[in-house]
Amino acid sequence: MIYLDHAATTRISPAALSAMQECIENCWANPSSLHTPGRQASECLQKSRETIAACLGASPKELTFTSGGSESDNQAILSAAHAGAKLGKRHLITSAIEHHAVLHTMAALRLQGFDVTFLPVNSEGIVDPDTLASAIRPDTALVSIMTANNEIGTLQPVQKLGTLCRERHIWFHTDAVQAVGHLPLNVNALPVDLLSLSAHKFHGPRGIGALYVRKGAPIEALILGGAQERGRRAGTENLPAIAGMAAALEESCTQLETKALQVKKLRDRLARTLCEINGVSVNGSMTSRLPGNLNLTISGCEAEMFLLLLDQKGVCASSGSACTSGSLDPSHVLLALGRTPKEARSSLRLTLDISNTEEEIERAGTVITEVIPYLRNTH
Repeated sequence: MIYLDHAATTRISPAALSAMQECIENCWANPSSLHTPGRQASECLQKSRETIAACLGASPKELTFTSGGSESDNQAILSAAHAGAKLGKRHLITSAIEHHAVLHTMAALRLQGFDVTFLPVNSEGIVDPDTLASAIRPDTALVSIMTANNEIGTLQPVQKLGTLCRERHIWFHTDAVQAVGHLPLNVNALPVDLLSLSAHKFHGPRGIGALYVRKGAPIEALILGGAQERGRRAGTENLPAIAGMAAALEESCTQLETKALQVKKLRDRLARTLCEINGVSVNGSMTSRLPGNLNLTISGCEAEMFLLLLDQKGVCASSGSACTSGSLDPSHVLLALGRTPKEARSSLRLTLDISNTEEEIERAGTVITEVIPYLRNTH
């Protein structure tokens, strides 16, 4: 099988598996216990925290472990919103193309009386900093804009957006789930207060993630019942998964820029092959984009049947976010770019990784090229 759905999840790396096995066998005790096995587990927890923090340019104390990106997004947004409400600030800003973990949290806060502004994007899926500047009000508490979009791979001008917020003393959160482990990120160089990440997007285990919280930024516990994570998240830490995440991120960040260039080369090769076909066009920016992301609208080809045929021929792909794969609604991201519902339902997301080979990409291009006329002729 040729796996081109790395935005949905990645295969766990040998380094992560090894770290998890080592932890299960030798650090099986509760990290909160005071006996020797407990202290050994606590040392493993701290070492993993330090490794992840170093990859992000953060302090270990600024990391809170969570169950993944969705929980991190929820905790960041709810914390900032509730802190802002105490100061009389009940206005929140996000973009129209965020992950549903952000959009649904914002919708829940609207029911609690918060005012939410959803910023439009241009035809490439990018938020204009001037649009954000115009939307900011005296009662704005939080701006949440993702670093990289999970469907079309578009990179947002986080540096400019965050600077605008910092100048106006507004908390800035970014969902960096798709970017961490794939792009160089240093939170000390970025004007972000809160940042979400998830291990299974960079060859770590599922069910573990983290929330970066800059010193002084608001943070409240969503899960109560214990003093773990410095009181920010109750419950015994999932130490094997945390160790696996640390190993996976450390490995992913090794020669990061070199690997990104290799993946981009493969993606551009696939894009050239497919865009030669009549009625095929790219969604999102090709200059400000994740190196492994290629999202295409292919006229006359319904995505569901397309994916089934590709799977039969050994190519794994998707039509958009894995979190909405059961939905019949067209992608809100593609609609925000100006695509019609019909066009949105005729889109294909191909997400590559350093594990893909030139031979796989050539084969995938051939298969997709063969499937397109077949689907068009059957309608």
